[in-house]
Amino acid sequence: MMNPFSSLGLGSELVSALTDQGYENPTPIQAAAIPKALAGHDLLAAAQTGTGKTAAFMLPSLERLKRYATSSTSPAMHPVRMLVLTSTRELADQIDQNVQAYIKNLPLRHTVLFGGVNMDKQTADLRAGCEIVVATVGRLLDHVKQKNINLNKVEIVVLDEADRMLDMGFIDDIRKIMQILPKQRQTLLFSATFSPPIRKLAQDFMHTPEMVEVAAQNTTNANVEQHIIAVDALKKRNLLERLIVDLHMNQVIVFCKTKQSVDQVTRDLVRRNIAAQSIHGDKSQQSRLETLNAFKEGTLRVLVATDVAARGLDIAELPFVINYELPTQPEDYVHRIGRTGRAGADGVAISLMDKTEQKM
Repeated sequence: MMNPFSSLGLGSELVSALTDQGYENPTPIQAAAIPKALAGHDLLAAAQTGTGKTAAFMLPSLERLKRYATSSTSPAMHPVRMLVLTSTRELADQIDQNVQAYIKNLPLRHTVLFGGVNMDKQTADLRAGCEIVVATVGRLLDHVKQKNINLNKVEIVVLDEADRMLDMGFIDDIRKIMQILPKQRQTLLFSATFSPPIRKLAQDFMHTPEMVEVAAQNTTNANVEQHIIAVDALKKRNLLERLIVDLHMNQVIVFCKTKQSVDQVTRDLVRRNIAAQSIHGDKSQQSRLETLNAFKEGTLRVLVATDVAARGLDIAELPFVINYELPTQPEDYVHRIGRTGRAGADGVAISLMDKTEQKM
């Protein structure tokens, strides 16, 4: 029987890597986007996190870059052909790990560029030659400034979570990067919403893009059971502990609005002998990765995080998410609870709401 991914037009090297990864059937965004991207069209795609969008842009791109795959050690044989821009280090790191899994049967090289770590290893990777570069916007510009990277052979550029990048104030930097890239290229833009600024970006930098939309805008995943508990602000800490203990939550992400409350909640849980660690923007990349790995492996019971840390967190079968504090933006709520119920599994999201949060 023909593999469903082969019938989308992907070759055997990628299909067998997908089989090894346990991919069986394409998700709706993959089925819609892969053939269009393979045909070389620019793509404007609306997709929430957790819908399988990384594979939707990576797989057709790798199939198109396959003709350049070479075991040659010469850096000149490995110029940058594909650039993926993302909003956060976590997301960049996650995409890079996916790339590594997908290209196991193809002699293509990849690297990931993000801030908060020394540039030397990144620079060495770039000088050795890499067809695929995944990067956060600021760190990419640092490398451009230092002439560590040459983008004149880029054929495919991806803006992942473009709406998030605009929210974070990266619009001028994105424009700067797009100006440097060759005019002849394929541009794939993925966003949770098609807001007017996103449409403007598409209009300025894309060539008659095909539209792909799966799931209505800003809708939450049907597999996630959502609960809300009205609670006095001062009683939230006790309630949080009771929920974790009484519902036997062995793996749960707890979301807070600020770094301060993340640290406070983590300290409280640790005091009550519940294994908890925090991730937020002030943590070094190394410590974030260690915390994430412990959480993924199940040695860490509770991960306490801010919204910035929420992007790109991909935990295969996360059963629970708790909103200790409600976010201000509806999209952030969608993203937070989208950490559970991924890839068809069921999940439970519980939000603790005090008086001041009712309007949210």
